[in-house]
Amino acid sequence: VQLQASGGGLVQAGGSLRLSCAASGFTFSHYDVGWFRQAPGKEREFLAHISRSWSGISTYYADSVKGRFTISRDNAKNTVYLQMNSLEPEDTAVYYCAADRDLHLDNNWYRNTNNYNYWGQGTQVTVSS
Repeated sequence: VQLQASGGGLVQAGGSLRLSCAASGFTFSHYDVGWFRQAPGKEREFLAHISRSWSGISTYYADSVKGRFTISRDNAKNTVYLQMNSLEPEDTAVYYCAADRDLHLDNNWYRNTNNYNYWGQGTQVTVSS
């Protein structure tokens, strides 16, 4: 079971990037997927979540990225994307994707890093001013 995050890079403020999270070794559509980021000296921060496909697709966003970031999935490619627009220097961080298929009673479980069983290696996003 592996997750591979990619698509990071250096971009100017106001620009866009699309991150990809590719899964191998399991059926990605059966998993909820979240995107997180971690800036130097800060805790890992929830950004976006997309539900597993069989339950109907639902998406959730942190307030800090709502309206700028969009999460989506292509089950045929076993990949989840994070489209990031209107990037700001404050978005500079290492971005991680994570997956989980457990059932959770807490409606906000997806915001907690402890609730994900699988993590990608991270991809660096740097936004210059």
